[in-house]
Amino acid sequence: MVGMAKFDLRLCEVIDHEDEFIAEAAGHLAAAGGKRFRPLLTLLAAELGEGINDQVVDAAVGVELTHLASLYHDDVMDEAELRRGVQSANVRYGNAVSILVGDLLFGTASSVIADLGPEAVKVQAATFVRLCSGQIRDERTPGVDVDPIDYYLGVLADKTGSLISTAAWYGSTFGGASPEAVAAVTEYAEKVGMVFQLADDLLDISSDADVSGKTPGTDLREGKATLPVLLARASSDPADARLQELLAGPIADADEVAEAVTLLRAHDAMDAAQAHTDQVADEARALLASIGEGPVIDALVALVDGVASRSA
Repeated sequence: MVGMAKFDLRLCEVIDHEDEFIAEAAGHLAAAGGKRFRPLLTLLAAELGEGINDQVVDAAVGVELTHLASLYHDDVMDEAELRRGVQSANVRYGNAVSILVGDLLFGTASSVIADLGPEAVKVQAATFVRLCSGQIRDERTPGVDVDPIDYYLGVLADKTGSLISTAAWYGSTFGGASPEAVAAVTEYAEKVGMVFQLADDLLDISSDADVSGKTPGTDLREGKATLPVLLARASSDPADARLQELLAGPIADADEVAEAVTLLRAHDAMDAAQAHTDQVADEARALLASIGEGPVIDALVALVDGVASRSA
């Protein structure tokens, strides 16, 4: 894809730095690869208009830089050891350098986006606020008067949906799509981000490590209240007492993690969480239908289908 080749060249160009150590640290995670999901969406959304141009490529770079910067910070917070199959930046360079490199990449993203005009800068700033807000709220528990499921879905929208939504807005806007198409694909993209994270929630419980490469119960060990967990906690069935006891917080014991996974896999909460994931995916498809038909719409439909099918 020509657009991705231009994106890769531009990304390397803006990450580079006159200080060799800074250049290496800033390019560490970019060099490790990754799905490039957000820039791909930016480039694809541009095809709803007149197609890819230099502004679209820069927008895709800005989005990916923002995502990369968040990963440097996330790894420090999570004390991660690996990222994208390589040593995490915090292990390789230390926490202080990792945080500062993340800040440097956020600054670089802002510089790239600034060349796209004041509206793009405002969108970038609003996205950054949502990313940080979602992360802060994710570190806290909802108040007693707040519905925990609504709270969690709001966190997902901010942490995951916001930047994916912005990727689509940039691509469609700078690609010259109609205002109606821009609005629809932007809302579609936020829902795709939600589906992606909801599918991850389910995979953490249902996945086979030999097939997915992901160890089941990781979220349970960390005490994360994902959608299946929240739904199981809300059950009024006395038969769920043991499961609810296990789900009260982080699970340190490996046997108890395995027990919780087994109980959750058989619980109605999994079907309910899958139904909600499917519903959000259907809402995303309906938004695309409002734009029209064609190969670009087909590709966007295939994208949400692929994200949703990960949990099915």
